[in-house]
Amino acid sequence: MPSYLALETSTEHLSLALHTPEGLFLHAEHVGQKHAELTLPALEQLLVQAGVTRAELAGVAFAMGPGSFTGLRIGCGIAQGLAFGLDIPVVGVSTLEALAQQCPSDLAYICIDARMNQVYTAAYQREGEQWREIFAADVLNPDAIPVPEQSGWMGLGSGFAAYADTLRQRLGAQLTDTMSDAYPHARNILALALPRFEAGQGMPADQATLLYLRDKVALKTHERVAK
Repeated sequence: MPSYLALETSTEHLSLALHTPEGLFLHAEHVGQKHAELTLPALEQLLVQAGVTRAELAGVAFAMGPGSFTGLRIGCGIAQGLAFGLDIPVVGVSTLEALAQQCPSDLAYICIDARMNQVYTAAYQREGEQWREIFAADVLNPDAIPVPEQSGWMGLGSGFAAYADTLRQRLGAQLTDTMSDAYPHARNILALALPRFEAGQGMPADQATLLYLRDKVALKTHERVAK
């Protein structure tokens, strides 16, 4: 069984997940804006803890956004560097879908505080081991998010803390409960990426993209440098 690494750097938290033949190894800490200084040391420590060398990695997954653009670029850059050096594929995973992966119910409504009085939002329904997108990822004012027809939705993400009253009023009875302290974690990035690696859906490092909803674009390497 090969080993796979996942990085999540889209918020003030840093998390890493390593899937190995010996099991799952995790690292998580609050780092503020210090992803650039702390991610690689944490990665090396995790590899040592798991008894895995870089050469044993078969793929790297990363949070592709939306989220803190600086943090996302750091995570994507590290994933690309590892993949280039080892000639292994990468998989980018939406931070919104990673949050849905934490949902205890089958209906996940995601709202992440996007600053500027807006939220990054999407809605998903669980179908087996996968999530079907009900509302596509977007950045919207809290009072303009789409309202689902059915009830029973669990709200996840920091948006439900920053704009609690507005979002609850907007979603009304369709919203059952919220997990406003939930944030994307590498464990969930990895869980979503593993089936994609196994299905041969990994991509070369130079095709890694970031999703930045305010510009409605997925940015490739040369475009990220230009930003």
